[in-house]
Amino acid sequence: MLSAGFMLAPAMVSCNQENKSAAETTATGDEPAAGNTATAEKAAISAVGLQLYTLREQLPADVKGVIAKVAKAGYNDVETYGYSKENGFWGLEPKAFKALLDENGLISSSGHYGLEGYLGKSNEDELQTNIAAAVAVGQKYLTIPHLGEAIRSSADAYKTLAERMNMAGEICKKAGLQLAYHNHNFEFLPQGDTTGYEILLTETNPDLVKFEADLFWMVRAGKQPVDMFEQYPGRFPLWHVKDMDKNNQDLNIEIGSGSINYKQIFDQAKTAGLERIFVEQENFAEGMDPYQSISQSYDYIKKTLIS
Repeated sequence: MLSAGFMLAPAMVSCNQENKSAAETTATGDEPAAGNTATAEKAAISAVGLQLYTLREQLPADVKGVIAKVAKAGYNDVETYGYSKENGFWGLEPKAFKALLDENGLISSSGHYGLEGYLGKSNEDELQTNIAAAVAVGQKYLTIPHLGEAIRSSADAYKTLAERMNMAGEICKKAGLQLAYHNHNFEFLPQGDTTGYEILLTETNPDLVKFEADLFWMVRAGKQPVDMFEQYPGRFPLWHVKDMDKNNQDLNIEIGSGSINYKQIFDQAKTAGLERIFVEQENFAEGMDPYQSISQSYDYIKKTLIS
């Protein structure tokens, strides 16, 4: 598996470059050519991205080496996390990180950026700093990764968050970005006769706030992703794809090896409004090499889910 993941076979290089072209078209929002709608819809999910949080233990020590190995595993898109004005992206300024991606034939169409200062305390400097980084890297989506307990304690708090997300979405739109929100499972806890997630979906402007469906956490919360897609069509252009261990629902496992019915979910990609998918794995089985893991997940998605 390691050999298959890292050898620079001509077929792998070709696949990566072909996917990169499709990814660039989708990430920049270019319209499909007239009469080529079917091809454009296929291109929207033909590329496979990786949420770099998957390799959070490796990145700080060797960001350049990690990015190179991600590209060699077949991925063409990466989703960032953890940016700060002080440390940039693992020690690289946004433009330097963009150059590193270019060197490896990668793009980054989305990034996770903490916005609790803006959402909870109206800190617009935080928002503008993150916007500047996302623009410099060439990202399309500025994605909110998490909400702290202090700012999501009630239904009214979620309504306030939705209002603030609409405002942030408007600011992002003016900068050429699309705001998105990534779920865990706490959003599905009851808030009176509704849930936090329902409030966010219904109280945000569909043009200003999109959603990144973390499919694992939806299932972990007892929800069916396909039901969410049907109820809120077109609201989920981004997906986090990670499988659930058959013996322990709290653990991730390589895509296709767990209990989540991904074939059924991918059949509803058009209903969801899917544009980008990102493999993410928050833990690895004992003895599993992380690069072998991401290669295995990539191969399953390419050969089984989007072939």
